[in-house]
Amino acid sequence: MRIAGLELLDKFKTKHADVCTQIDAWICEVEEAIWKKPNDVKRRYPNASILGDKRVVFNIKGNSYRVDTKIAYIQQIVFIKRIGTHAEYSKWEFD
Repeated sequence: MRIAGLELLDKFKTKHADVCTQIDAWICEVEEAIWKKPNDVKRRYPNASILGDKRVVFNIKGNSYRVDTKIAYIQQIVFIKRIGTHAEYSKWEFD
């Protein structure tokens, strides 16, 4: 998979140094992945939340941080929509 929006993750890492290693590991795993459907994501990330409209929210560093994505399975692209703390995630609205 290719990842669009890596600059959001880089910016987040400058503010939250405690999650740098986990974000970098997640990036490596996603770039190595070939996901054709949401079940492929769930096999690797059973705690990911599969939402409508090809949205997937990944838990990073346990449940401390969340990465909101949209996945274009045919094009093999993961779009980073936003990243935040667990507290921030609880206030997010999904359309």
